[in-house]
Amino acid sequence: MRGLRVFLVENHQDSVKYIRLYLEQLGHEVTTAEDMATALKLFPGSTCDVLISDIALPDGDGWELMERIKNTRPGLTISMSGYGSAEALLRSRSVGYDHHLVKPFTPGDLVALLEKAGTVVENQQSGREEDTSKGENLPEWTK
Repeated sequence: MRGLRVFLVENHQDSVKYIRLYLEQLGHEVTTAEDMATALKLFPGSTCDVLISDIALPDGDGWELMERIKNTRPGLTISMSGYGSAEALLRSRSVGYDHHLVKPFTPGDLVALLEKAGTVVENQQSGREEDTSKGENLPEWTK
């Protein structure tokens, strides 16, 4: 898998540490923000390929974050949350996230999405567009 630029928004220190270490071991470049204010400050200057954001943030939520950066969103966006209800999944989808990972998720779940992001980035660089919003992790009736 080619290295991606990942923007990770997560306020739980251990989660940030281990997700970042794992992604860097896979060859990705990771920028982190611990809250929405920091994310909104750093995101406009970033050139990330993938946004991964927790939904529960200390000064807002990942849904509001997506609504505020929607016009400059990267090729693939992933929300992550301990909430896995149909309502939470639909909310993530409605604000523009491509995928919603329910915590705890396996490293394999994250790697599969990053592999998809790598394909999307390569297609964008070569001028081919690809729909990243296939509705994974959503109930069948919502697609």
